[in-house]
Amino acid sequence: MSISTLAGSGALVLWAFLALLARMAQGVPALQLTAMAFAVGGLIALGVVAARGRLAALRQGGLAWAHGVGGLFGYHALYFAALALAPAVEANLLNYLWPLLIVLLSAPVLGLRLGPRRLAGVALGFVGCAVLVGAGASFPAGAAWGFACAVGCAVVWAAYSVTSKRMAAVPTDALAGFCIATALLAGAAHLAFEATVVPDARQWLAVLLLGAGPLGAAFFLWDAGMKRGDPRLLGTLAYAVPVASTLLLVVAGEGVLDWRVAVAAALVAGGGLLAATARG
Repeated sequence: MSISTLAGSGALVLWAFLALLARMAQGVPALQLTAMAFAVGGLIALGVVAARGRLAALRQGGLAWAHGVGGLFGYHALYFAALALAPAVEANLLNYLWPLLIVLLSAPVLGLRLGPRRLAGVALGFVGCAVLVGAGASFPAGAAWGFACAVGCAVVWAAYSVTSKRMAAVPTDALAGFCIATALLAGAAHLAFEATVVPDARQWLAVLLLGAGPLGAAFFLWDAGMKRGDPRLLGTLAYAVPVASTLLLVVAGEGVLDWRVAVAAALVAGGGLLAATARG
């Protein structure tokens, strides 16, 4: 495994805590949470970039800004909305369709070979999601909108991640600017569509941890991995994240590990393991 792919794997570890921290911030509207967490992550990143004398990296063309801000804002606004509208464990697992979609999109977008093992792994992931929300599953009224947001954010993040390979000329340091712009965009949308909530101590802690880790350092690690590493391997390794993330939610009392969740998580992770062992 190359250093860049290893860096991308570090992002996966941080993202295992994303759902738990988002649930800690429950009560803060989705767009407000997006704005606050990205402001924290963006300011930390901007400080690091400035200390390295790399502020010139923020001067990028319109396409780079549209790609960066669109991916970061689109994914996280939909993700936080999904956790607010639907049961956390199920919404979180549906969100993890994005590794599967990265594997699939790597072929048409990047011209990378998939092969039978990767396709079999992808199929197992789909079966896991079908088990999770298929016939016989019972959810609160309105959960369908949350599930739709979860699938939507998976599509957005997969497209953003795979096309990052096409944006290899954009330095990773530019993400500091993208995070700040995402915070401003989310803040404007929040003021237009949501009522502001003053966070309590627990919510502030969640916002700070989100900004420092899953919505901060993780982006730089992931960007390096997707641009200079193997997106197929990262996409398949990411199947381990929903299991870790789901277990963290269950331990924290944010969900129940019933047979449906357990089978779905096992299928999703097993599909990733099968695809990750493919060669070429």
